[in-house]
Amino acid sequence: MWWRRPGRCADAFSARIQVTAARNDVAGLVERARTGDRRAVARLISLVEDASPMLRQVSSRLVGHAGRAHVLGITGAPGVGKSTSTAALVGALRQDEQTVGVLAVDPSSPFSGGALLGDRVRMQGHAGDPGVYIRSMASRGHLGGLAWATPQAVRVLDAAGCDVVVVETVGVGQSEVEVAALADTTVVLLAPGMGDGIQAAKAGLLEVGDVYVVNKADRDGATQVARDLRAMLALSERSEGGWIPPIVKTVAATGDGMPALVEAIETHRGWQQDTGEQQRRRLRRARDEIEAIALTALRERFGDLHGRADLDRLAAEVLGGRTDPYAAADAVLDTL
Repeated sequence: MWWRRPGRCADAFSARIQVTAARNDVAGLVERARTGDRRAVARLISLVEDASPMLRQVSSRLVGHAGRAHVLGITGAPGVGKSTSTAALVGALRQDEQTVGVLAVDPSSPFSGGALLGDRVRMQGHAGDPGVYIRSMASRGHLGGLAWATPQAVRVLDAAGCDVVVVETVGVGQSEVEVAALADTTVVLLAPGMGDGIQAAKAGLLEVGDVYVVNKADRDGATQVARDLRAMLALSERSEGGWIPPIVKTVAATGDGMPALVEAIETHRGWQQDTGEQQRRRLRRARDEIEAIALTALRERFGDLHGRADLDRLAAEVLGGRTDPYAAADAVLDTL
Protein backbone atom coordinates (compact mmCIF):
# COMPACT_ATOMS: atom_id res chain seq x y z
CA MET A 1 0.00 0.00 0.00
CA TRP A 2 1.01 3.59 -0.63
CA TRP A 3 1.53 4.45 3.04
CA ARG A 4 4.06 1.63 3.35
CA ARG A 5 6.20 2.74 0.46
CA PRO A 6 8.22 5.35 2.38
CA GLY A 7 9.09 2.72 4.98
CA ARG A 8 10.27 0.28 2.31
CA CYS A 9 12.31 3.00 0.65
CA ALA A 10 13.79 3.96 4.00
CA ASP A 11 14.67 0.33 4.71
CA ALA A 12 16.34 -0.05 1.31
CA PHE A 13 18.23 3.20 1.79
CA SER A 14 19.34 2.09 5.26
CA ALA A 15 20.56 -1.25 3.85
CA ARG A 16 22.57 0.56 1.19
CA ILE A 17 24.08 2.82 3.86
CA GLN A 18 25.06 -0.25 5.92
CA VAL A 19 26.67 -1.94 2.90
CA THR A 20 28.61 1.23 2.07
CA ALA A 21 29.71 1.60 5.69
CA ALA A 22 30.87 -2.02 5.76
CA ARG A 23 32.89 -1.52 2.58
CA ASN A 24 34.46 1.63 3.96
CA ASP A 25 35.21 -0.19 7.21
CA VAL A 26 37.04 -2.97 5.34
CA ALA A 27 38.93 -0.43 3.27
CA GLY A 28 39.95 1.36 6.44
CA LEU A 29 41.03 -1.86 8.11
CA VAL A 30 43.21 -2.85 5.15
CA GLU A 31 44.85 0.59 5.02
CA ARG A 32 45.54 0.55 8.76
CA ALA A 33 46.86 -3.03 8.56
CA ARG A 34 49.30 -1.96 5.84
CA THR A 35 50.72 0.63 8.23
CA GLY A 36 51.30 -2.05 10.88
CA ASP A 37 48.19 -1.47 12.99
CA ARG A 38 48.02 -4.72 14.99
CA ARG A 39 44.35 -4.29 15.88
CA ALA A 40 43.45 -3.91 12.22
CA VAL A 41 45.44 -7.05 11.38
CA ALA A 42 43.68 -8.95 14.17
CA ARG A 43 40.28 -7.75 13.00
CA LEU A 44 40.94 -8.77 9.39
CA ILE A 45 42.08 -12.26 10.42
CA SER A 46 38.99 -12.59 12.62
CA LEU A 47 36.79 -11.71 9.63
CA VAL A 48 38.57 -14.42 7.65
CA GLU A 49 38.28 -17.04 10.43
CA ASP A 50 34.59 -16.32 10.99
CA ALA A 51 33.80 -16.50 7.25
CA SER A 52 32.31 -13.03 7.51
CA PRO A 53 29.98 -11.77 4.77
CA MET A 54 32.67 -9.11 4.24
CA LEU A 55 35.27 -11.78 3.38
CA ARG A 56 34.98 -11.11 -0.34
CA GLN A 57 35.57 -7.41 0.27
CA VAL A 58 38.60 -8.22 2.41
CA SER A 59 40.03 -10.44 -0.32
CA SER A 60 39.34 -7.80 -2.97
CA ARG A 61 41.01 -5.05 -0.95
CA LEU A 62 44.13 -7.17 -0.40
CA VAL A 63 44.73 -7.55 -4.14
CA GLY A 64 48.00 -5.93 -5.11
CA HIS A 65 49.27 -5.71 -1.54
CA ALA A 66 50.36 -9.33 -1.06
CA GLY A 67 52.92 -11.64 -2.67
CA ARG A 68 56.10 -10.26 -1.16
CA ALA A 69 56.41 -12.31 2.05
CA HIS A 70 58.28 -15.61 2.19
CA VAL A 71 55.88 -18.22 3.59
CA LEU A 72 57.59 -20.70 5.87
CA GLY A 73 55.83 -23.90 6.97
CA ILE A 74 56.85 -25.68 10.19
CA THR A 75 55.60 -29.24 10.64
CA GLY A 76 56.47 -32.45 12.43
CA ALA A 77 55.11 -34.99 14.86
CA PRO A 78 53.91 -33.91 18.32
CA GLY A 79 56.71 -33.56 20.83
CA VAL A 80 59.50 -32.58 18.43
CA GLY A 81 59.45 -28.98 19.65
CA LYS A 82 57.61 -27.12 16.91
CA SER A 83 56.50 -24.20 19.08
CA THR A 84 59.87 -23.83 20.79
CA SER A 85 61.61 -24.02 17.42
CA THR A 86 59.22 -21.46 15.96
CA ALA A 87 59.92 -19.05 18.82
CA ALA A 88 63.69 -19.54 18.44
CA LEU A 89 63.47 -19.12 14.65
CA VAL A 90 61.49 -15.89 15.05
CA GLY A 91 64.27 -14.60 17.30
CA ALA A 92 66.89 -15.46 14.69
CA LEU A 93 64.89 -13.78 11.93
CA ARG A 94 64.47 -10.67 14.05
CA GLN A 95 68.22 -10.50 14.51
CA ASP A 96 68.33 -10.17 10.72
CA GLU A 97 65.84 -7.30 11.09
CA GLN A 98 63.06 -9.16 9.29
CA THR A 99 59.46 -8.57 10.33
CA VAL A 100 57.67 -11.82 11.10
CA GLY A 101 54.06 -12.99 11.25
CA VAL A 102 53.28 -16.30 12.96
CA LEU A 103 50.13 -18.38 12.48
CA ALA A 104 50.14 -21.19 15.04
CA VAL A 105 47.43 -23.67 14.05
CA ASP A 106 46.16 -25.61 17.05
CA PRO A 107 43.61 -28.38 17.58
CA SER A 108 40.14 -27.05 18.35
CA SER A 109 38.47 -27.08 21.71
CA PRO A 110 35.49 -29.49 21.61
CA PHE A 111 33.54 -26.95 23.68
CA SER A 112 34.29 -23.48 22.33
CA GLY A 113 35.78 -24.38 18.94
CA GLY A 114 38.73 -22.14 19.73
CA ALA A 115 42.43 -22.98 19.68
CA LEU A 116 43.02 -25.67 22.30
CA LEU A 117 46.72 -25.33 23.03
CA GLY A 118 47.24 -21.62 22.46
CA ASP A 119 50.82 -22.06 21.26
CA ARG A 120 51.40 -18.32 21.26
CA VAL A 121 51.59 -18.60 25.07
CA ARG A 122 54.91 -20.34 24.46
CA MET A 123 56.10 -17.38 22.36
CA GLN A 124 55.49 -14.67 24.93
CA GLY A 125 59.12 -13.61 24.63
CA HIS A 126 58.16 -11.92 21.36
CA ALA A 127 54.83 -10.50 22.55
CA GLY A 128 56.18 -7.00 23.04
CA ASP A 129 58.14 -6.91 19.78
CA PRO A 130 56.41 -4.60 17.27
CA GLY A 131 58.14 -6.51 14.47
CA VAL A 132 56.38 -9.78 15.35
CA TYR A 133 52.68 -10.66 15.06
CA ILE A 134 51.54 -13.97 16.58
CA ARG A 135 48.11 -15.48 16.10
CA SER A 136 46.73 -18.84 17.20
CA MET A 137 44.17 -20.35 14.84
CA ALA A 138 41.90 -23.29 15.57
CA SER A 139 41.84 -26.06 12.98
CA ARG A 140 38.08 -26.48 13.67
CA GLY A 141 38.08 -30.01 12.35
CA HIS A 142 39.83 -29.16 9.09
CA LEU A 143 42.17 -31.98 8.10
CA GLY A 144 45.65 -31.55 6.70
CA GLY A 145 47.22 -29.81 9.70
CA LEU A 146 45.93 -26.31 8.90
CA ALA A 147 42.83 -24.23 9.52
CA TRP A 148 40.65 -23.64 6.46
CA ALA A 149 41.21 -19.88 6.80
CA THR A 150 45.02 -20.12 6.87
CA PRO A 151 45.66 -19.09 3.21
CA GLN A 152 43.68 -15.86 3.56
CA ALA A 153 45.24 -15.17 6.97
CA VAL A 154 48.67 -15.53 5.34
CA ARG A 155 47.60 -13.00 2.73
CA VAL A 156 46.56 -10.55 5.46
CA LEU A 157 49.97 -10.78 7.17
CA ASP A 158 51.70 -10.51 3.82
CA ALA A 159 49.78 -7.33 2.99
CA ALA A 160 50.58 -6.00 6.47
CA GLY A 161 54.25 -5.93 5.50
CA CYS A 162 55.65 -9.09 7.07
CA ASP A 163 58.89 -10.18 5.44
CA VAL A 164 58.34 -13.77 6.60
CA VAL A 165 55.09 -15.51 7.51
CA VAL A 166 55.63 -18.63 9.61
CA VAL A 167 52.82 -21.22 9.62
CA GLU A 168 53.13 -23.82 12.38
CA THR A 169 50.88 -26.82 11.77
CA VAL A 170 48.89 -28.93 14.19
CA GLY A 171 51.28 -31.82 13.54
CA VAL A 172 49.00 -34.67 14.50
CA GLY A 173 50.22 -37.34 12.12
CA GLN A 174 52.10 -38.30 9.01
CA SER A 175 49.34 -37.10 6.70
CA GLU A 176 49.37 -33.52 7.99
CA VAL A 177 51.31 -32.21 5.00
CA GLU A 178 48.88 -29.66 3.58
CA VAL A 179 51.30 -26.93 4.64
CA ALA A 180 53.60 -27.94 1.76
CA ALA A 181 51.01 -26.62 -0.70
CA LEU A 182 50.87 -23.31 1.16
CA ALA A 183 54.50 -22.67 2.03
CA ASP A 184 57.39 -21.46 -0.09
CA THR A 185 59.73 -23.41 2.20
CA THR A 186 58.61 -26.37 4.32
CA VAL A 187 60.67 -27.20 7.40
CA VAL A 188 60.16 -30.70 8.83
CA LEU A 189 61.19 -31.26 12.45
CA LEU A 190 62.31 -34.55 14.00
CA ALA A 191 63.77 -35.36 17.41
CA PRO A 192 65.57 -38.30 19.01
CA GLY A 193 64.00 -40.39 21.72
CA MET A 194 60.66 -40.82 19.93
CA GLY A 195 61.12 -44.40 18.83
CA ASP A 196 62.32 -44.89 15.28
CA GLY A 197 63.19 -41.40 14.11
CA ILE A 198 62.43 -42.22 10.50
CA GLN A 199 58.96 -43.43 11.45
CA ALA A 200 58.21 -39.84 12.43
CA ALA A 201 59.11 -38.61 8.95
CA LYS A 202 58.12 -41.44 6.62
CA ALA A 203 55.58 -41.31 3.82
CA GLY A 204 54.40 -37.78 3.08
CA LEU A 205 56.83 -35.92 5.33
CA LEU A 206 59.84 -37.35 3.51
CA GLU A 207 58.43 -35.98 0.26
CA VAL A 208 57.42 -32.46 1.29
CA GLY A 209 60.38 -31.22 3.31
CA ASP A 210 62.68 -28.56 1.87
CA VAL A 211 64.74 -28.35 5.05
CA TYR A 212 64.96 -31.04 7.74
CA VAL A 213 65.72 -30.22 11.35
CA VAL A 214 66.82 -32.68 14.01
CA ASN A 215 65.82 -30.77 17.12
CA LYS A 216 66.94 -31.61 20.67
CA ALA A 217 70.31 -32.45 19.16
CA ASP A 218 71.90 -32.45 22.61
CA ARG A 219 70.15 -35.74 23.38
CA ASP A 220 71.48 -39.22 22.73
CA GLY A 221 70.45 -40.57 19.35
CA ALA A 222 70.37 -37.26 17.47
CA THR A 223 73.33 -38.21 15.29
CA GLN A 224 71.70 -41.52 14.43
CA VAL A 225 68.42 -39.81 13.50
CA ALA A 226 70.31 -37.44 11.18
CA ARG A 227 72.25 -40.35 9.66
CA ASP A 228 69.09 -42.40 9.05
CA LEU A 229 67.31 -39.41 7.59
CA ARG A 230 70.20 -38.68 5.24
CA ALA A 231 70.15 -42.29 4.05
CA MET A 232 66.39 -42.17 3.39
CA LEU A 233 66.65 -38.89 1.50
CA ALA A 234 69.43 -40.33 -0.64
CA LEU A 235 66.99 -42.97 -1.87
CA SER A 236 64.45 -40.36 -3.01
CA GLU A 237 64.18 -39.69 -6.72
CA ARG A 238 65.06 -36.11 -7.67
CA SER A 239 65.35 -34.42 -11.03
CA GLU A 240 68.71 -33.21 -12.25
CA GLY A 241 69.47 -29.88 -10.65
CA GLY A 242 66.68 -30.43 -8.13
CA TRP A 243 66.85 -29.19 -4.58
CA ILE A 244 68.66 -31.46 -2.10
CA PRO A 245 67.17 -30.84 1.36
CA PRO A 246 69.79 -30.02 3.98
CA ILE A 247 69.68 -31.50 7.49
CA VAL A 248 70.24 -29.05 10.33
CA LYS A 249 70.77 -29.95 13.98
CA THR A 250 69.28 -27.57 16.55
CA VAL A 251 68.59 -27.20 20.24
CA ALA A 252 65.63 -24.84 20.08
CA ALA A 253 65.46 -24.38 23.85
CA THR A 254 68.87 -22.68 23.81
CA GLY A 255 68.84 -21.31 20.27
CA ASP A 256 71.74 -23.49 19.14
CA GLY A 257 71.71 -24.13 15.41
CA MET A 258 69.17 -21.39 14.58
CA PRO A 259 71.61 -19.29 12.48
CA ALA A 260 72.33 -22.41 10.41
CA LEU A 261 68.59 -23.00 9.98
CA VAL A 262 68.01 -19.42 8.81
CA GLU A 263 70.90 -19.82 6.36
CA ALA A 264 69.39 -23.06 4.98
CA ILE A 265 66.02 -21.35 4.53
CA GLU A 266 67.59 -18.38 2.75
CA THR A 267 69.60 -20.70 0.51
CA HIS A 268 66.39 -22.52 -0.47
CA ARG A 269 64.68 -19.22 -1.11
CA GLY A 270 67.49 -18.11 -3.42
CA TRP A 271 67.43 -21.44 -5.27
CA GLN A 272 63.68 -21.10 -5.79
CA GLN A 273 64.02 -17.63 -7.22
CA ASP A 274 66.89 -18.63 -9.50
CA THR A 275 65.10 -21.70 -10.89
CA GLY A 276 61.57 -20.29 -11.07
CA GLU A 277 60.32 -22.84 -8.54
CA GLN A 278 58.93 -20.09 -6.30
CA GLN A 279 56.67 -18.81 -9.09
CA ARG A 280 55.55 -22.36 -9.93
CA ARG A 281 54.68 -23.08 -6.31
CA ARG A 282 52.78 -19.85 -5.90
CA LEU A 283 50.87 -20.50 -9.12
CA ARG A 284 49.84 -23.93 -7.79
CA ARG A 285 48.86 -22.31 -4.50
CA ALA A 286 46.60 -19.77 -6.24
CA ARG A 287 45.07 -22.49 -8.39
CA ASP A 288 44.35 -24.69 -5.36
CA GLU A 289 42.80 -21.77 -3.50
CA ILE A 290 40.51 -20.93 -6.43
CA GLU A 291 39.48 -24.58 -6.66
CA ALA A 292 38.78 -24.77 -2.92
CA ILE A 293 36.60 -21.64 -3.00
CA ALA A 294 34.69 -22.90 -6.04
CA LEU A 295 34.10 -26.31 -4.45
CA THR A 296 32.90 -24.67 -1.25
CA ALA A 297 30.39 -22.62 -3.23
CA LEU A 298 29.20 -25.76 -5.02
CA ARG A 299 28.75 -27.58 -1.72
CA GLU A 300 26.68 -24.70 -0.40
CA ARG A 301 24.48 -24.76 -3.48
CA PHE A 302 24.17 -28.52 -3.24
CA GLY A 303 23.17 -28.16 0.39
CA ASP A 304 20.35 -25.84 -0.67
CA LEU A 305 19.31 -28.45 -3.25
CA HIS A 306 19.44 -31.38 -0.85
CA GLY A 307 15.91 -30.97 0.47
CA ARG A 308 14.28 -30.38 -2.91
CA ALA A 309 11.83 -32.81 -4.44
CA ASP A 310 13.78 -33.20 -7.71
CA LEU A 311 16.75 -34.66 -5.82
CA ASP A 312 14.42 -37.16 -4.18
CA ARG A 313 13.01 -37.95 -7.62
CA LEU A 314 16.48 -38.58 -9.04
CA ALA A 315 17.31 -40.78 -6.07
CA ALA A 316 14.16 -42.80 -6.64
CA GLU A 317 15.04 -43.21 -10.32
CA VAL A 318 18.52 -44.49 -9.43
CA LEU A 319 17.06 -46.86 -6.86
CA GLY A 320 14.43 -48.06 -9.33
CA GLY A 321 17.01 -48.73 -12.05
CA ARG A 322 15.63 -46.09 -14.41
CA THR A 323 18.87 -44.08 -14.49
CA ASP A 324 22.42 -44.33 -13.24
CA PRO A 325 24.12 -42.20 -10.54
CA TYR A 326 26.37 -40.40 -13.04
CA ALA A 327 23.44 -39.29 -15.19
CA ALA A 328 21.59 -38.20 -12.04
CA ALA A 329 24.66 -36.25 -10.88
CA ASP A 330 24.84 -34.53 -14.27
CA ALA A 331 21.20 -33.54 -13.89
CA VAL A 332 21.96 -32.08 -10.45
CA LEU A 333 24.94 -30.11 -11.79
CA ASP A 334 22.77 -28.68 -14.55
CA THR A 335 20.58 -27.09 -11.89
CA LEU A 336 23.41 -25.49 -9.90
